[in-house]
Amino acid sequence: MVEAKPQLVLDIAGVLVNNFSPVIWKELGDRSGVIFEAMRTQFLEIKRDLWTGSLTEEQFWIGMVERYPSLNRDKVKDHLIETLKPLPAVQYLEQWSRIADIHLLSNHCWQWLEPSLAIFKKHTKSITISNQVGLCKPDIRIYELVESHFRSKAQILYIDDQDKNLQPAKLLGWNTLLADNQNQWIDEVELKLLAN
Repeated sequence: MVEAKPQLVLDIAGVLVNNFSPVIWKELGDRSGVIFEAMRTQFLEIKRDLWTGSLTEEQFWIGMVERYPSLNRDKVKDHLIETLKPLPAVQYLEQWSRIADIHLLSNHCWQWLEPSLAIFKKHTKSITISNQVGLCKPDIRIYELVESHFRSKAQILYIDDQDKNLQPAKLLGWNTLLADNQNQWIDEVELKLLAN
């Protein structure tokens, strides 16, 4: 009988692709003639609604254009998607997929991640994006949804760049690892997966 693989759960933004940074908002503002801090503030105010899908991506853009008429929606959206550049961990997905079943869990807008997801799909067993399931981290229900895709619960490792998102995973008995900005966490993944 073949032993079940460990389950590796990875956040996307901040682990596999860039998070939105103040630089991105400044660039978006420069391209649209909008004060970037105002745009960033509005985004932060409605982010949870966008992440849970209660505000659709289309509604988000309609609201942005209403508030900032000079905003070129298509150009800003394209630039926003372009800023989601792969981080170093992406090059390890194939290697990690040989020793673990990989699952992705992200608070994000699926429409913005879709171009990146094409790179990840061949190495993953499941992809859970918050605006597609109506839940976002740190709501424990989204972790339970991901857990429903596991083939085994014997060895689970969850990696996120925000400590608050690790807490519900710990409550479910998952092992966790905080992704640091220097990517030192990458060296620990296989050691933790092969520890049992």
